[in-house]
Amino acid sequence: MEIPGPSGTAVVVVDANAENTIVVAPGANGRFTLTDDRARGVVADCDVLLTQLEIPVDTAIAAAQHARSAGAVVVVNASPAGQDPASLGELAAAADVVITNEEEANEWPWRPAHLVVTLGSRGARYAGADGEYSVPSPAVDAVDTTGAGDVFAGVLAANWPPNPGSAGERRLALRRACAAGALATLVPGAGDCAPDAEAIDKALQNAS
Repeated sequence: MEIPGPSGTAVVVVDANAENTIVVAPGANGRFTLTDDRARGVVADCDVLLTQLEIPVDTAIAAAQHARSAGAVVVVNASPAGQDPASLGELAAAADVVITNEEEANEWPWRPAHLVVTLGSRGARYAGADGEYSVPSPAVDAVDTTGAGDVFAGVLAANWPPNPGSAGERRLALRRACAAGALATLVPGAGDCAPDAEAIDKALQNAS
């Protein structure tokens, strides 16, 4: 799809501890809507919808509701923070899985079926229909954490089982996401930091 205006742009500053601060100019992302028939068709045809909050929250809600009604699994990466609470509640109601970081989880009063809290180098915490548990990340010497959260979310969504799924399948998806997020920190920048399935498999084997 082509939307008038400049593409969204992000400037990333990485400190000596490989942690990052990101400044975003939304550009066309901030004007994306689901009124286009082609966009609605893509959403309706997907098996898994992964959305986040770098597009208008109303668009994220519309996409989540549209995908959910078509039978897709809906994964919401609730970042960046600072959205209207009522809108977040509406988005949570349409989601199967919500991903949030540790700091923002304290401000997340809604409980979707599956809540995943990212813990950086410590992995992730799960709370939901399968109870509560933590999944560690493989220990790595991080170079740059830019993109690690996006990789985590993408791998989690790609491996999340179709509804209803099983607790074991969901735990495996979390393990793979944690491994992928850790491996992503070994590469400077976000453009090419996502590991392939073979690298994730190897990391899990080495960790077991």
